[in-house]
Amino acid sequence: MAKGKVEVIKENETGRNILFQNMGNHEIMTLGQFVNRIENKNSVYSENYYVRLQNGIKTPVSKPNNIKYDNLEKRK
Repeated sequence: MAKGKVEVIKENETGRNILFQNMGNHEIMTLGQFVNRIENKNSVYSENYYVRLQNGIKTPVSKPNNIKYDNLEKRK
C-alpha cells in the first residue's frame, strides 16, 4: 500500500468529507487533523494532497496526477 494513502470514511449531511483513515497504519483523522498534517511540509501527506479553500473551509484535495492509488475517495 502506498505510504500516506488516505480514504474518506465519513461525510457530513452536505457531502463534505469529515473523517479520514490512513490505510497504511489505520490512523483515523478528523478534517482538522488531516488538514494540519497536509500543511506540514515534512509529512507524507503533503506529497499526495494539498489544501484549498472551498466555501471558506480548508479542504483536503488529491494532487492532480495520473495515479489512481492516491486519489482521495470515499471507502466503498
